[in-house]
Amino acid sequence: MSKSSTEQRFKPGAVIGEWHPEDPAFWTTVGSRVANRNLAISIPSLLLAFAIWMMFSAVTVSLPQIGFKFTTNELFWLAALPGFLGATLRIFYSFVVPLVGGRRWTAISTASLLIPAVWIGFAVQDPATPYWHFIAIAVLCGLGGGNFASSMSNISFFFPRAKQGYALGMNAGLGNVGVSVTQFVIPLVVSVGVFGPLLGGPQFTASGQQVYLQNGGFVWVPFIILCSLAAWFGMNDLTAARSSFTEQATIFYCKHNWLMCWLYTGTFGSFIGFSAGFPLLIKTQFPGIDAMAYAFLGPLVGALARSAGGWLADKLGGAAITFWVFVLMVVAVFGVLHFLPGHGASGNFYGFLGCFMALFVLTGIGNASTFRMIPVIFRTLHERLSARLDDAAKESALRRARVESAAVIGFSSAVAAYGAFFVPKSYGSSIAITGGPQAALYGFMTFYLTCLAITWWWYSRRGAEMPC
Repeated sequence: MSKSSTEQRFKPGAVIGEWHPEDPAFWTTVGSRVANRNLAISIPSLLLAFAIWMMFSAVTVSLPQIGFKFTTNELFWLAALPGFLGATLRIFYSFVVPLVGGRRWTAISTASLLIPAVWIGFAVQDPATPYWHFIAIAVLCGLGGGNFASSMSNISFFFPRAKQGYALGMNAGLGNVGVSVTQFVIPLVVSVGVFGPLLGGPQFTASGQQVYLQNGGFVWVPFIILCSLAAWFGMNDLTAARSSFTEQATIFYCKHNWLMCWLYTGTFGSFIGFSAGFPLLIKTQFPGIDAMAYAFLGPLVGALARSAGGWLADKLGGAAITFWVFVLMVVAVFGVLHFLPGHGASGNFYGFLGCFMALFVLTGIGNASTFRMIPVIFRTLHERLSARLDDAAKESALRRARVESAAVIGFSSAVAAYGAFFVPKSYGSSIAITGGPQAALYGFMTFYLTCLAITWWWYSRRGAEMPC
């Protein structure tokens, strides 16, 4: 297909009928421009989704200071619950883009973030607000967690295989920055009357300090509205990405779907779980440290590492990177355990912080490398199955590979997102039962060893069933 004929046949609009990212002429003339515009709108929308999803990780630290009488375990529950609903919603969001369209769904799902953002802004202004209100808001924050699955599935359709590691890494990596942004921005905006008396007066801590905790929710509202409008008017729906649920559901019969769910839980599940529980973990283990002065650093370096991890995986292969990520994660957990307080020792905060930063960086790289593996696995699988068929059958197999890899990307992100619930809840339960988080960390380390074995056996060793 020539450059001129490609430009003539392509009809830009909200709905795009033809999409051929693997065709070099199509990609260089019109495909890359449209794909990058959709990516540019998707990134800030996903960033806001992560910011709302992890909002309670920053808010819970301040609730006891302004008069809310919640126990440590109740606070860990509030930090964990957004992860549970977010993960559950991802199961459904994984399949919605081919049914509804990426443009429509990005706009609708982004706008839904207004509900928890506004509600928490009013709830925190009254210390008499019952605990169940905060439970409900925490659950609704999970709406942000669900968005990741649909966003990643949508972006995967726009880019050719050679650039999917970069595109998915940028979308997820910069989107993941939302975790760090919420943990950095909320402590700043709650200290000043950003909205004046318009949205409520200040609360006061036991020491008489004035805070505006409602700003932790209200500050996101104008940005959510802007991104929702940008998605509706600036993104595209691809008819080539349309498929039925039945067609997508074939992934449930493929073992590689479940193996990648396991591996992505080890990387992204750890990243989002560590992000959700990090502020409270610091506060409980090192009470003399200002948790929010450091908590945002982990999600930030992890998110930035994801962008770099996508590039590395494109160059060196996803499986090789993933293998070494899990090796080093086991080592880093040993370091965290060494520097924690315990057995009469006060611990070493900066050693603890350094090892956790290493964990965040590794999970970020691993997030990208595991996602880079998925399209390669399913394209290779369908190329093998269609090797002796005619060109039309091979083209159909390539389309099925794209549909299935997008579904696996979404579904594996759904399974992995339960880490946002189980990691902070594991901390809370471990502290309640044993007096410290060590038991939870030993459990995480054991899980990483299983991920290491799976990566080596099926994907990275010489003679592996599906090298990628």
